[in-house]
Amino acid sequence: MKYFYTHLVEIESVIEELDNLDLSSEQKVHLASLIDSSLHHTILDAIFSELAESDKKVLLNYLKMDDHYQTWKFLNEKVDGIEEKIKKVAEDLIVELKKDLKEAQIGKNR
Repeated sequence: MKYFYTHLVEIESVIEELDNLDLSSEQKVHLASLIDSSLHHTILDAIFSELAESDKKVLLNYLKMDDHYQTWKFLNEKVDGIEEKIKKVAEDLIVELKKDLKEAQIGKNR
């Protein structure tokens, strides 16, 4: 799925780790979907924690309309360094996910 922040977040390395696991295609697709969802919710949580209640409602409307331009315009007006904050929270989660996938692979090979 393409989100307003997709250009900031690289998940290919996580997908590569996922591909190293001995799983069926269906299982890989399911896990990739869970990874995407986890990343999305983590990013949204980080963004919403920076906003006032009234701003959260405005952002939800932009997200609902899937208006990436207005979403970015709004976020840049309301949150200093929002792109860096999104990158940081995404990178932290990706590191954790890759670590978990490597551990799963090692555990399976024992």
